[in-house]
Amino acid sequence: MHVPIGKIWRQGVRAAASTTAGLLLVGGTAAQAQADSTRSQQWYLDAMHAEEMWRTSTGKGITVAVIDTGVDPKNPDLQGRVLDGKDFAPSSRPGDEHTDDDGHGTGMAGLIAGTGAYGGGNGAFGLSPGAKILPIRMPESGDVNPFATSAFFSKAIRYAADSKARVINISMGGATDTAELTGAVRYAIRKGSLIFAAVGNDAGKADKIDYPAATPGVVGVAAVGKSLNRASFSQYGPQVDVAAPGEDMVHACGGKTGLCKTSGTSDATALASASAALIWSKHPDWTNNQVLRVMLNTIGAPTNGAKRNDSIGYGIVRPRVALQDPGDPGPADVYPLPDLAAATSSPSASPTAAAQNKGGPDGQGGARAASPASEYSVGLWVGLGAAAVVLLGGVGVAYTLVRKRRSAA
Repeated sequence: MHVPIGKIWRQGVRAAASTTAGLLLVGGTAAQAQADSTRSQQWYLDAMHAEEMWRTSTGKGITVAVIDTGVDPKNPDLQGRVLDGKDFAPSSRPGDEHTDDDGHGTGMAGLIAGTGAYGGGNGAFGLSPGAKILPIRMPESGDVNPFATSAFFSKAIRYAADSKARVINISMGGATDTAELTGAVRYAIRKGSLIFAAVGNDAGKADKIDYPAATPGVVGVAAVGKSLNRASFSQYGPQVDVAAPGEDMVHACGGKTGLCKTSGTSDATALASASAALIWSKHPDWTNNQVLRVMLNTIGAPTNGAKRNDSIGYGIVRPRVALQDPGDPGPADVYPLPDLAAATSSPSASPTAAAQNKGGPDGQGGARAASPASEYSVGLWVGLGAAAVVLLGGVGVAYTLVRKRRSAA
């Protein structure tokens, strides 16, 4: 389904909300979580060796801006993590950046910085639980005219950069290819921020390129599932730079129970942002360019021998490897992806044309990352399907684009 120009949409799919209880895997110990616990269902944290990473870094000292539908600071797994931010919604819409009627923004914040505090430590964790969240609420669908969407993204990106958010997470799309948006991205990079944005869930339209993910200087994020293949819904093309887990994600979010199960490139983007926060927390003196270069140094590359492909970009993010053996972070002032330099050197070229310069041959639709056993342990995922969330009272999503990919209960 085509998304009308001007509609701000979310790159995720809420399946339902749930309440769970059980034991917690604490501090990377070998203790076995109960099959019905929240933590046991967060397969991607096991796959990414989260507890092992948290001995080295939790994202402490890093602020991640979440440009989304607002973030609820009262969610038990986000208490103490959410800062005061900015509300770009019209005055006719009640609340502020701490109001999240949809729940999507709270969900992305939960994937990034959830602390697992709910129920005395039985809640949902984010990948970088020590990070802080800067909430930036965007207008809802219908609040803006077709020509205003990119302007709101531009304002939000500039605000995040001026607020010293090192990482900017945009699990949204619907912007148009404008000089204003390109200028805002360049401004944020010059200010020292990294921007991650979801490439979209409309894989049936191979030629569809969404912004701001395709804007030069933005790291476009695709989703993979437990098989390490591109998720069937994840859009592919030259706008894809990296990939991260994005299927069957259990995390803190808005809604009656404060817990959701979702799938989408939204979720993958949040994990990519959280990965950057973990690395930056350990190396606070690095620049945005160096953090991104290390992410690329340590990525799980395509298995077909290509430098990148259009399904997973340069590969699946592996923050554990980046923390252990980052390699050369390189020059502090050189952005490591080619699209930004291409756009800068060719001012007459559109961002769409610049996106083609992300480079590398197109891969197969199900391209997989190399050496999964070294980072994403498939064995850890076996049997997690039996630990499915007890789904209670699904919450509707207003955007038809994200409705079509609903996780199975």
